[in-house]
Amino acid sequence: MHSIIVLGAGMVGSAIAIDLAKKHKVTLTDVNQKVLDKVHKKCDSLTVQTLDVTQKEVLQSTIKQHDLVVCAVPGFLGYETLKNIIEAEMNVIDISFFSENSLDLDTLAKEKNVTAIVDCGVAPGMDNVILGYYNEKMKLTDFECLVGGLPKVKKWPFSYKAPFSPIDVIEEYTRPARYVEQSEVVVREPLTDCEFVEFEGVGTLESFNSDGLRSIIFTMPHIPNMKEKTLRYPGHVEYVRVLKESGFFNTNEIEVNGTKISPLEFTSNILFSEWKLGETEEELTVMRITLKGENEQGEIEEVVYNLHDEFCQNTQTSSMARTTGYTAAAAANIFLEGKFSEKGVFPPELVGKHETCFHYFMNYLKERNINYIKSSTII
Repeated sequence: MHSIIVLGAGMVGSAIAIDLAKKHKVTLTDVNQKVLDKVHKKCDSLTVQTLDVTQKEVLQSTIKQHDLVVCAVPGFLGYETLKNIIEAEMNVIDISFFSENSLDLDTLAKEKNVTAIVDCGVAPGMDNVILGYYNEKMKLTDFECLVGGLPKVKKWPFSYKAPFSPIDVIEEYTRPARYVEQSEVVVREPLTDCEFVEFEGVGTLESFNSDGLRSIIFTMPHIPNMKEKTLRYPGHVEYVRVLKESGFFNTNEIEVNGTKISPLEFTSNILFSEWKLGETEEELTVMRITLKGENEQGEIEEVVYNLHDEFCQNTQTSSMARTTGYTAAAAANIFLEGKFSEKGVFPPELVGKHETCFHYFMNYLKERNINYIKSSTII
C-alpha cells in the first residue's frame, strides 16, 4: 500500500482520491475545509487536510511525506504548482489544464530524477494514450479528436453545464486553436469552422475549433494532419460568440459607477450559476477519436474509438469526473506498480506508446464501466 497525496478536492480531484483509496492510503487536500468535509462524508477512508498550494514551502514539506502526488488544482494554478512539486523531487500525475507548455519542465524533472505524467484526463489524456499506441503500430497521416461534456437536460440559452470553473471554459473559447495541416502548424480562431456531427444516443452535436492538441504538436511532428474540436449542443457556439464579440470576455478593467471590474470576471460570475453542474445532475461525455494511416500490412486503415459515458448513479459521480479522474488514477497505479518509470515530463502519448501501459489504461477504465468502442475500416 502506497501513500498518495491529491491536491485539489473539486469534482475530479475527489473522484481520483476516492478511487485510489480502494488500494492506497490517500490524503486529499484543498484550501477549502467545507469541500473536504463533504468528500470525507462520501469516503471516510480518506485523510483530509487543508493546504494552500500557493505557499511553496508548506506545499513542498507536506508532499514530501508521501510516495506520489496527484495534482488536480485549477488551471491557473497548475504550472507553478507542478514546477514546485518537481523541485521538491516528488513524482507526480497532473491533470490541471494550464495554458503553459508542460514540456518546458522536462529538463528540471530529469535533473530532479522525477517522473511527471501530465495532461492525464480524458482529452487531453485518453486521446493521447490511443494516439501514442497507434503511432507505434501504423504510419499515421491523420488524427482527429472530437470531445465534449454535456448536460442531459438542455437549458436555454447555452444548453451547457461544466464540472469546473467558467473561467477555464472561457479560456477554451478565447485561446487561439492550433492545428497541424500538411505538416504546418496553423492557428485558427476558436469557436470557428462549426460542423454538425451525429452521435449515437445523443443526436446532432456541433463541433468547433479549440486548442486541444497541446503536447502532440511537439511530440508527434511527423503526423501531417492533426486537429481537436470541442462538442456542444447546436446553438451554443452562436450565443458564446455573441458574448465574446461584445467584449464580455475582455480582461481589461472598465469603470462602472466608480467601481473597476473586468468584463471577464463579471461574465464568469454570471455564468457560474448558469453553467454550474449540480452534484447529482445527470450529464454525459462523448468523444470520437479517428486515426488514419498505413498499417503493418501496408493497407490504408482508419481506426475509430467512440466513447459515450454518463453520470454514475451508484457512486453519484459525474461522467466528466469519471472519465478524467479514473484516467489519472490509472496513471498513478501504472507508475506505482513500476510499469512506467522513465524520468522527465511525459504527456500521455509517451506513456500509451508502451503496449502494457495502453492495455492497463483501457482495462482500468473498462473495470469502471468506461468503454472505448473501437471500429476499423480498410480504405
